[in-house]
Amino acid sequence: MKKGNAKAVRYNKWGYIFLIPFIVVYIVFQLIPLISTIYNSFFENYMSGLTQVGPNFVGFENYKQLFTGGDVWVYLKNTLVLWIMCFIPQIFLSLLLGAWFSDVRMNLKGSRFFKTVIYLPNLIMASAFSMLFFTLFSDGGPINSLLMQIGFISEPYKFLSHAGSARGLIALMNCLMWFGNTTILLMAGMMGIDTSLFEAAEVDGATSTQVFFKITLPLLRPILVYVVITSLIGGVQLFDVPQILTNGTGNPMRSTMTLIMYLNKHLYSKNYGMAGALSVVLFIFTAILSLIVFKISGNDEKKG
Repeated sequence: MKKGNAKAVRYNKWGYIFLIPFIVVYIVFQLIPLISTIYNSFFENYMSGLTQVGPNFVGFENYKQLFTGGDVWVYLKNTLVLWIMCFIPQIFLSLLLGAWFSDVRMNLKGSRFFKTVIYLPNLIMASAFSMLFFTLFSDGGPINSLLMQIGFISEPYKFLSHAGSARGLIALMNCLMWFGNTTILLMAGMMGIDTSLFEAAEVDGATSTQVFFKITLPLLRPILVYVVITSLIGGVQLFDVPQILTNGTGNPMRSTMTLIMYLNKHLYSKNYGMAGALSVVLFIFTAILSLIVFKISGNDEKKG
């Protein structure tokens, strides 16, 4: 018995050895930067012209200035609005496509080809996507030309000069870029459901809609929670598409300026104290929202 235990202990050591690269990478690229960011958030450290001010310890002054300025609330609202505009159509489209492709009764031909096509936009760089949409929806672009030719408008519509259309373009781009990834995740969850449940429902005369809402959707809850939380984290970190599309200005009237774009402005101006404070606030805000989603979903309930 002792020999067996000694052999198991020697064997388990290899598991810890294989974990060392991950632990080292995590400490160097995650833990140390996180601690450094929290540390810098309590200091006054910025450039005034060519003069370096600080670092001087100011306590919670950066946080106080952040919340009393008023700008952060505007950018928070912009970020959440853009995420909601992107996520709602994305989850509906992904659920619909996932249900179609995972339904054995439909027996769709060429499903592998369509799955690949659906996922392809996820592989395109955000910069390329943004430049494509900037060209398509510019004042002299093909979309305006088409709308004028069919008589829908008499003069070019400035898509990027109106808050609604600018936000709509950003949400559309993010939806097109990420709905494929969401579809694949939901499809994997649907294909993992026991087929005997669907067969029993079919014998009982349940319609496809009833099967989806009574069987598929409840059993997909863990995957849906994962999708919502990861999408929420990505939405709070939204930066590349609005940054490129609006050239970093967040126009019109700061309606597309997100929290990460605001953070980038502090980093660009070398105001590391404010940037650190905003990063910490974003971290806490994302954690709270994720916890709320987790609680609402009921996934933390203990099963007896």
